[in-house]
Amino acid sequence: MNNFIFITASDIIEYLYCPRFIYFQNVLDIEQHEHERYLVNKGRDIHELKMVRNKDYLRKTIGCIDKDIDVYLTSDKLHLVGRMDEVLTLSDNTKAPLDYKFAIYEEKLFKTLKTQQIAYSLLIEENYNCHVNRAFLVYVRSKNLIKEIEITNKDKENAQLIINDIFDIINKCHFPQGTKNKLKCQDCTYKNLCFS
Repeated sequence: MNNFIFITASDIIEYLYCPRFIYFQNVLDIEQHEHERYLVNKGRDIHELKMVRNKDYLRKTIGCIDKDIDVYLTSDKLHLVGRMDEVLTLSDNTKAPLDYKFAIYEEKLFKTLKTQQIAYSLLIEENYNCHVNRAFLVYVRSKNLIKEIEITNKDKENAQLIINDIFDIINKCHFPQGTKNKLKCQDCTYKNLCFS
């Protein structure tokens, strides 16, 4: 890995959606222009509102005794950065990321969201020198439904493998295989550049 390159936890989501996102964004340096998309902007507005409204609110029902808000963490070891909505301190002396999602809960946890939270857990463990074994997602469009995610050591190992794969694409300028789910291509910002 190059010492000066950092990826974000959001890059991991992009990679899991389709590895070619990494190639277009990080190798060819072609922006997605996400800021032009309605749901992205609405989600950002919700995040900002939650930061103000929930400043002093502790989620005691999940064992939260303290929290840090809008936390930006880096890892030189993993070459990873991430911004978490909240880092919770729980009553069992562990910590956990909490993330607001402008989404509807669909009775399942998507791999992309779980892996993002695992990446956040790695950042928290390194920066706070603590253990993280769970994360929380708040589904804003499902009346702020909160879902707990279990995070195992195996999950953390798998996330590190994904990070390594991302750096292989970047450092080797490797054009990876695209997603097998061609429905994803319909809403892709790179669909006019990408050949399947």
